[in-house]
Amino acid sequence: MLDRQIQTLILEALEDSPVVLINGARQTGKSTLAQRLSPERRYLTLDDPAVFAAAKSDPFGFIANQTGKICLDEIQRAPELFLAIKAEVDKNRVAGRFLLTGSTNVLLLPQMADSLAGRMEIIELWPLSQSELQGRTIDLITLFYDGNFQNSYRFERNEFITSLVNGGFPEVRTRASDRRREAWFDSYLLTILQRDVRDLANIDGLTELPKLMQLLAARNGSLLNMAELSRSSGIAQTTLKRYLTLLETLFLVRRVPAWASNLGTRLQKSPKLFLSDYGMAAHLQGLGAAAMQNKHGLPGDLVEGFVHAELAKHQTWSSLRTHLMHYRTTTGVEVDFVLENRQQALVGVEVKAAATVVGKDFNGLRHLRDTAPKQFKRGILLYTGEQTIQFDEQLVAVPMGVFF
Repeated sequence: MLDRQIQTLILEALEDSPVVLINGARQTGKSTLAQRLSPERRYLTLDDPAVFAAAKSDPFGFIANQTGKICLDEIQRAPELFLAIKAEVDKNRVAGRFLLTGSTNVLLLPQMADSLAGRMEIIELWPLSQSELQGRTIDLITLFYDGNFQNSYRFERNEFITSLVNGGFPEVRTRASDRRREAWFDSYLLTILQRDVRDLANIDGLTELPKLMQLLAARNGSLLNMAELSRSSGIAQTTLKRYLTLLETLFLVRRVPAWASNLGTRLQKSPKLFLSDYGMAAHLQGLGAAAMQNKHGLPGDLVEGFVHAELAKHQTWSSLRTHLMHYRTTTGVEVDFVLENRQQALVGVEVKAAATVVGKDFNGLRHLRDTAPKQFKRGILLYTGEQTIQFDEQLVAVPMGVFF
């Protein structure tokens, strides 16, 4: 059992919030973590047909009859329980009474989340980060702002490729071969599209969504162009928007909004779209470890997807609250990622899937610095070498090994 870095946050939340929700994709380890952190509480899962039937038929009676502290797993399967839990909390506000897990992003389902506003703390659990796999406790977001990097970080290309194709789902780590890994990802997608999509949206997810997922994997890290995606998929834009929201709700894809100094401008600019797990992206692109090891370079979009997911994971437990965005001008100047904290200080992060760095690789970061000189704190170029190289007071090349 690997330690998860959000477990301290969960324990703290249980000490002061009546309801704590561990939210994340299926198979990220939510149920295991909940039972491990709070073994004394009664555990019920809505994947159990009997429990599900009881919760659906009489949600208020089901909750009222539960005594003591309780863990309800896969809460999204019976959203009626949220109002019942609210009523119970309002009658008896006890810290840590309800520990919930859910495989649907309730922040995208206001009718569920709003019912427990002010009563529930939501903590997101991503697939395993590379630091968790290594058993290391680290806060990369704070490190990127502080800039206290080591002089060098170990990087081994074949190990990195293995990490890219495996992704972060715990069970994939036990699959030694490409064939076994591919079988797991196929089964995972099939399960979600057969059950979760149908439960959530009352549609047949097995018709258009598998093809859409492959198209999104091929565009991993690209700007979201609804018109082009509609033409390529043959799906009407109105339906496509609904499908993308559905995939986001199930934690399969994630949008990274554009950064601009004006909030209104940000909302008008196109986001970048990433598959949430880079192992899933590699699978849908048909990329295996052996084939990648025999090629000279690394797929840039997959490496960028790796950085996106790792930064997002570290955001969930970092002591520094930040937004993750990207930067792109109308003339095509871009920075892959921009971190902005609550004081609006910026850290730009550029990704290069190569072992050498030259001055022009920082052009996007320099443009961001010139655009927002008062907010710009640091520009980081992540690359596949081993030496940390300071290019000027604010611009630094950092090995990809920092994630490990």
